Amino acid sequence: MYQLDKPDNVVEILEQSVAKYAQMPFLGTKNKQKQYDWITYEDFGQRVDNVRSGLQQIGVQKDDAVGIISNNSVNWAICFFATGGLAARFVPMYEAELVQIWKYIITDSNIKVLFVTKKEIYDKVKAFSSYIPTLQKIILMEGEGPDTLFELEKKGASRKVKSIYPDQSTIGVLIYTSGTTGDPKGVLLSQGNLSSNSHARIKIYGTFDKDERTLSILPWAHVFGLGELITFCQIGASIGLAESASTIVDDIAVVKPTFLIAVPRVFNRIYDGLWTKMNEEGGLPRKLFIMGIESGKKKRELATQGKSDFLTNMKFKIADAIVFSKVRAKLGGRLKGSMTGSALMNVEISHFFWDIGIPLYDAYGLTETTPAATMNGPDAYRIGSIGKVIDKCRVVIDKSVVGEESSDGEIVIYGPNVMQGYHNKPEATKEVMTPDGGFRTGDRGRIDADGFVYITGRLKEQFKLENGKYVFPVSIEEDIKLNHYIENAMIYGEGREYNICIIIPDFVALGKWAQKNNLPKDPAELVKREEVKSFLNNEILTSLKGKYGSYEIPRKFIFLSETFNLENGTLTQTMKLKRRVVFEKYKDQIAALYS
Repeated sequence: MYQLDKPDNVVEILEQSVAKYAQMPFLGTKNKQKQYDWITYEDFGQRVDNVRSGLQQIGVQKDDAVGIISNNSVNWAICFFATGGLAARFVPMYEAELVQIWKYIITDSNIKVLFVTKKEIYDKVKAFSSYIPTLQKIILMEGEGPDTLFELEKKGASRKVKSIYPDQSTIGVLIYTSGTTGDPKGVLLSQGNLSSNSHARIKIYGTFDKDERTLSILPWAHVFGLGELITFCQIGASIGLAESASTIVDDIAVVKPTFLIAVPRVFNRIYDGLWTKMNEEGGLPRKLFIMGIESGKKKRELATQGKSDFLTNMKFKIADAIVFSKVRAKLGGRLKGSMTGSALMNVEISHFFWDIGIPLYDAYGLTETTPAATMNGPDAYRIGSIGKVIDKCRVVIDKSVVGEESSDGEIVIYGPNVMQGYHNKPEATKEVMTPDGGFRTGDRGRIDADGFVYITGRLKEQFKLENGKYVFPVSIEEDIKLNHYIENAMIYGEGREYNICIIIPDFVALGKWAQKNNLPKDPAELVKREEVKSFLNNEILTSLKGKYGSYEIPRKFIFLSETFNLENGTLTQTMKLKRRVVFEKYKDQIAALYS
């Protein structure tokens, strides 16, 4: 067992912060006036005590499973910390999920008590307790009637129970990966997994303190988001909860975060939105915007040579004062940086945000590594990399899976962040764990002379063309999705002569283009029009030329009006493509492109 920093469990992390930062705001929720109401650490801690005591009185014991179906909320966090205080395991599920997935997870994880956020979900799951033997109680998180969170808190307040400080090996959460194939896999993450990752994040971001504030964008049901909750709690900082994905920019302006935990798509959209606005306004604003980007790039290039240029600096200063300062103000005016993960940040976009004073720090990890394994930070960063290995962890590049002569190989991770295994799946666990405790990520990567790690591909997602050349589709798809007119894309070509690509246009942007060109705005009609296909084809090929080999660039396209989403089963909860599902759904159209 690894020797971990203290505290080595989330229960003590919370209780130390409640004692130290009692009157500081912890979690904020948007009210009807579009402002935020905050709960202090002291009040939050009191509610955790009540819920923990209530859970103990209805029979929750060490190692029992407590489930929740809810989006991020104050109540979600209370239930999480209360469950940990009984040394029980917390099993989070998404609200936007298929009923059969909830049923599978509740059954597989042996959930004893289930929290559900609202009546609509309660009605869908209330029958589960009649045929899932372990499920003893379903608690509604709204309202004040029987079997509600309100009543559970009242019960707990009447007879307090002291918290248990779980051992570092005790399972803290059981997080189910939505996976691109087969049933979800339950990832067993211990208290030591969770706490060690939080300590490592704090060490990398050494200036973090109680005055930090973030806007919670990512779901806590995913370990990347959960890490944000734990770490900001540990430093006594505050977290505003985003109302929805569509209100993020407005919420940022109100919460005024100092730091964000986000995925690249958030910044890609902001960057794309800026270009859209500048192109629509035209004139002087657009000229200043372009001048700022170009002078920022030149300023950066000169700095790497130890040089500076007065005219370049002056151009950037003008653009910064007139244009870029407004971008920072739109993002709350206090944003010092953001950690981004789940996909690699586009280098060009990353440089832009660094130039205007908002550093984006790429990090890397998986649910199985709680999640972080490598991180960029203020004192050690390299754009284009996924950072250096975090404290107490080790990364090995296994070249045996690709050939010893290769400059890269599979990334294998060792450390206190590595999961305890997959629940009820010993064979699946054995497949990904090395005999000496390393986790095989399935990602290809390399480490440079300074210790920065780079992703070079995904072993499971790479495929070989008919000519024997390998293609890594994700990077091509990400570059395609950077285009203003594209929402989603999937490259296909396994065993074929050439690649093709399925395209989902961004119909808001494309609709404006269609209006200017006297074309119908209806998505189904647009994707049938040859002029639209030709336009999008040209946009995509222009953006890829020079970045990829001719064999990698798709030769033919399928344009769809139906988006990839959770409802039609083409995306996972973390917005990753279920490639096999997409292929099966459109296999006839794909086959037609090769005939």
